[in-house]
Amino acid sequence: MNKKVLIEEMASKSDLSKAKIEETLNLAVDSMKKIVKKHKKLQLVGFGTFTLKNRKARNGINPQTGAKIKIKASKTCGFKPGKAFKDYL
Repeated sequence: MNKKVLIEEMASKSDLSKAKIEETLNLAVDSMKKIVKKHKKLQLVGFGTFTLKNRKARNGINPQTGAKIKIKASKTCGFKPGKAFKDYL
């Protein structure tokens, strides 16, 4: 599924236009990104928890050449599904 299909699914179950749903979805996603970046955690009860994680710098290997490379430290987002979401699946 992609964003377009999600918007169509939401539109079929509401009286809102696809444009209004897309605008609302974009606002929600942008807000979620800002919250995770600022507070390092966003918990949506019944759905799951998004957490900001830090990856340490590490050594790696270029799979095409076999050369050793250094991979910089970076940030990533983790997701842990909530109990209700896991039970639904």
